[in-house]
Amino acid sequence: MGVLGKPAELLEIESVLDDQVPVIRRFTGGGTVIVDHGTVFVTFICNKEAVPNLQPYPRPIMSWSSSLYGKVFQGIGDFHLRENDYVFGNHKFGGNAQSITKNRWIHHTSFLWDFNVQNMSYLKHPKRAPAYRSARSHLDFICRMKDYMPRSTFMDKTVEATETQFSLRPIQLEAIRTCLEAEFCPSSRFLTNEELEAAAVALQS
Repeated sequence: MGVLGKPAELLEIESVLDDQVPVIRRFTGGGTVIVDHGTVFVTFICNKEAVPNLQPYPRPIMSWSSSLYGKVFQGIGDFHLRENDYVFGNHKFGGNAQSITKNRWIHHTSFLWDFNVQNMSYLKHPKRAPAYRSARSHLDFICRMKDYMPRSTFMDKTVEATETQFSLRPIQLEAIRTCLEAEFCPSSRFLTNEELEAAAVALQS
């Protein structure tokens, strides 16, 4: 869930509790997504001056990322940015969220490489939805990225496109263990069952 998301408006709380589905409130904005092995994340964490002439505001950053992914999906599935989503035609396959501070910004995307149809039943139809959704159900609104390109191709092309903006070097997980062990107080957190139950009760009252 995005930082301002309200569980009672976004989740089928009874099903979430019955099936013990973990719910995370992340520190960035954006909507609510189902995350599993079929989700691919790409995140840019940048200093303010990392991209020349890019103003550190939501719309310019969104436009910049759309231009980068335009290289990745060039000639594939009528790719474009619609409102804050990446789509093929009018079907969403990528959701975006951001957090911007004085000297840094983060822009991350959850790509629907694949998804379990049953899991979509944990989500309610949001009160605030993009106009192009046109009140479609989740399954009519989204599509699987795997139907358009191999996963390895997506990853290779994303690296290639990113290299047009930055100098890249691969880092193994072991090399950043010390960073992971540093003291850090994350603002993303799991919602407790008590919080979810309280939200359900408030909705009924």
